[in-house]
Amino acid sequence: MEHIFDLSGKVALVTGGGTGIGFGIANEFVKLGANVVITGRSREILQTAKNSLGRNCFFYVNDVTQKEKHVALIEDIETNIGPLEILVNNAGRHSRKPTIETTDREFEAVMDTNLTSVFALTREVLKYMIPRKKGSIISISSMSALYGLPQVAAYSSSKTALLGLTRSLATDYSHTGVRFNAIAPGFIETKMVREVMNRDPEREKRILARTPSQRFGAPSDIGTFTILVGDMLERFSNGELRATGHRVVNTNWQRLSLVLFFALNGNYEVAPLTQFIGLDNPARYIIKSSTGY
Repeated sequence: MEHIFDLSGKVALVTGGGTGIGFGIANEFVKLGANVVITGRSREILQTAKNSLGRNCFFYVNDVTQKEKHVALIEDIETNIGPLEILVNNAGRHSRKPTIETTDREFEAVMDTNLTSVFALTREVLKYMIPRKKGSIISISSMSALYGLPQVAAYSSSKTALLGLTRSLATDYSHTGVRFNAIAPGFIETKMVREVMNRDPEREKRILARTPSQRFGAPSDIGTFTILVGDMLERFSNGELRATGHRVVNTNWQRLSLVLFFALNGNYEVAPLTQFIGLDNPARYIIKSSTGY
C-alpha cells in the first residue's frame, strides 16, 4: 500500500528508540524518508537498532535523566544532522508495586524519567523550533493516564501529568507554529509487557477477553499513528491526542485520519475506540468505547 505521507529530509528525534514502541516509531519514520535520531542508554541496543533501520538512522548513547547533557545533545543534532522538526518523547520507566510499598525514591525515579526529563528536553528543543515557527512534539503517555490500573501509582501519575504538560505547552506556544500532542497506547507487544504478562497469565487472559482484536497492539501500530500526528495533521492537531489502539474495532489509521481530518482545529481526544458518537464543539471529535474497561 502506498503511503500518502512523506517525511523525506525531516529530522526526528525518538528517545528510547532502540526497542519497543520507540523502535516501532523510528522504523515507520525511516520508511517514509526521515532522518531519525534514536537515543538510549545501551550502545549495543542502539547499534543493533541502527543496523536494522539503515543509513537514515543515527544514534546517541544518552540517558534522558542526565538533563545537564540535553543542551549538548540538541546542539550536536542540529549541527551535524539537521534542524529538528519532530521530537518524540518516548523513553520511559515502569514501576508496578503496591502504593504503600513504593518508596519516595522509587516514585521520584519514575517521575524523573517519565515527566521531568520530558519537560527538560522539550524546553531545549523548543529553543530551536520556536524561531523557525514549526515543529511537532509528541509525548508517549499511557492508557494508565485514562483509567485506574492497579499497583502503578508512580507510573500512572507520571503519564497523567504528561497530558497536562501537553495541554499547557499547546496553550503557551501553539501560536508559534509548534504543535504538541500526546499518544496514550494500550497494551503493546513489547519485551517489557511480555515479561509482565508471563508472570501473570490470568491477567493477560482478562485483557484479551475485552479486546475485540484478541491481540495486543504492535509497536508499528503506534509508529503509524505517530506519523499521522507528526505529519498529516500538521495544521490541525494541537493540545492532546489519546489513542488506545488495541481496542479499536474496524478502525485503521486511514479511517481514523479521515475522522480527525474534518476537525476544524485544536484538541483531539481519541479514547478507546469502537463508535463515533459525535462532537461536543466544532474543534473536538470524541470517539468512545462501548466495551468498557
